[in-house]
Amino acid sequence: MKREGRKLAPAQRILAMLVVMTTLLAMVLTGCAKKEPAPASFVKTVDDLGKAKIGVQLGTTGDIFASDVEGATVQQFQKGADAIQALKQEKLDCVIIDEQPAKAFVRQNASLSILDEAFAVEEYAIVVAKGNTELTTKINKAIAQLKKDGTLENITKNYIGDSTKGNFPYESPAGTDRSNGTLVMATNAAFEPYEYIQDGKVTGIDVDMAQAICDILGMELKIEDIDFDAIIPAVQSGKADIGVAGMTVTEDRLKSIDFSDSYTTATQVIVVRNGKNDESFNLIDKFKHNFIEENRWQYLTKGLATTVIISFFAVLIGIVLGFLIAIGRSTCDMTGRCKLLNWILKAYLTVIRGTPVVIQLLIIYYVIFASVNVNKTVVAIVAFGLNSAAYIAEIVRSGIMSIDVGQFEAGRSIGFNYTQTMWYFILPQAFKNILPALGNEFIVLLKETSISGYIGIRDLTRGGDLIRSRTYEAFLPLIAVALIYLVIVMGLSALVSRLERKLKTDGR
Repeated sequence: MKREGRKLAPAQRILAMLVVMTTLLAMVLTGCAKKEPAPASFVKTVDDLGKAKIGVQLGTTGDIFASDVEGATVQQFQKGADAIQALKQEKLDCVIIDEQPAKAFVRQNASLSILDEAFAVEEYAIVVAKGNTELTTKINKAIAQLKKDGTLENITKNYIGDSTKGNFPYESPAGTDRSNGTLVMATNAAFEPYEYIQDGKVTGIDVDMAQAICDILGMELKIEDIDFDAIIPAVQSGKADIGVAGMTVTEDRLKSIDFSDSYTTATQVIVVRNGKNDESFNLIDKFKHNFIEENRWQYLTKGLATTVIISFFAVLIGIVLGFLIAIGRSTCDMTGRCKLLNWILKAYLTVIRGTPVVIQLLIIYYVIFASVNVNKTVVAIVAFGLNSAAYIAEIVRSGIMSIDVGQFEAGRSIGFNYTQTMWYFILPQAFKNILPALGNEFIVLLKETSISGYIGIRDLTRGGDLIRSRTYEAFLPLIAVALIYLVIVMGLSALVSRLERKLKTDGR
């Protein structure tokens, strides 16, 4: 009977996988099927906003202005594309967003329209750290020069205008001096045409303008693509020198940062459903649009590689540090010595296990490494490694404490010291007991790395977000990311199960 059970186990796993894949395929086909058009929004003018559910991008001026509309319900989203998706799904009545990104959304979605009446007019400027007057002055002079010689106008025309778009590409002058260092620009590349991803690179009006400024200042431009609401903290902490992402000067922002002179005027508009149906795509067309065009599949493959690297090295840190903490705590508990060390280890475990990992990641990046130029992938490895170590430590400690005290006594009675007894007798037995829990911790860690995008790392999840920001479709990119995680987790589960069976066999 046992042999038959083992033979059936792989078949059962394959069957389960087929069921899952079939279910997901059915979901895809359902999601891609032609639907009746969503009803038009009741919002026709600005006066109708008082009764509306309004979608905004978190931290934008649209968010600020919409919050002042009496009677309205405001829902905040990390990305404008997410708010637009919610509008299409009838979860919102309208979206307030900048005019040019709104036009990009409408071009991709026939079911959406922009109201003729503008919501607000604003000025865009470059974010600079508070008190950095030297850099602000240099940037202001560069902006004035770009306006005077027509460069800024040509950059704008290259991205806006049916007759001028693509006809005025900016190119740095040959032999430009770059001896004055590097200018780090924080942006959010989901704001077409000001900044967006194309062919794997950040491009747009703001990017070309920043490059032109660097050409004047004799500096190298480095771009950090992060969440919009993280741009100001990045500049404040010194992780970036400037923030350029369609940022509007407001009184609240001026309390914590400085702004350059304005480089363009923008308009906040209202996007609504018009009652029409979007252009119909079959599954193959949708697949091509999301993954084949512009080689967007590479966002997933490159993101997967980053996720694997972070997970692998974080696991190594978690295992080494976790075992050391577990052995230290177990030794302190059993011997009653090193009470100070035991208190420190308990405090570490309490803090790490009692706070969200995303907060730990942000603290390590923006606070602990605020003045240190460390690769963001390394920061993520350290953050997730330290977090995982706390959980692994308690798993290992519980395994050690589950071993009968007689095992310690037996080891000591035949001449082994405490360390040798722990290494040769206790840990091997404990490892067998805790293997399933360790496997689950590794799986949890892999999935937790999906928050790496908070500090601008292009992991697997952010790769899917980049696709969504360009195609304005959520279904297929999210399903693709979910499938990749599912396959990896199933593979890890199979490996852990196989190792567990082998250890049981060897134990006999």
